[in-house]
Amino acid sequence: MVTAIVLLKADVARIPEVAEEIAALDGVSEVYSVTGNVDLIAIVRVRDHERVATVVADHLNKVPGVVGTDTHIAFRTYSSHDLEAAFSLGE
Repeated sequence: MVTAIVLLKADVARIPEVAEEIAALDGVSEVYSVTGNVDLIAIVRVRDHERVATVVADHLNKVPGVVGTDTHIAFRTYSSHDLEAAFSLGE
């Protein structure tokens, strides 16, 4: 499984529509509207790097209202949520 974090700049007037269209793409697991230097963050989870290219370059970048993207591939995942589940006693 490959996880990519995609930072997106979007047309400010279309942020909700852009987010919904991106969230509906196959391979996109989550989309967050955020503050800061970017407007949206999309989490892409797919089986291989080629599929990341397909999702981001062929689909996500072509959503009307997407102005720019910056894609980061995750090497490892560190999550306190995952650790809590692993050490849970079934409460």
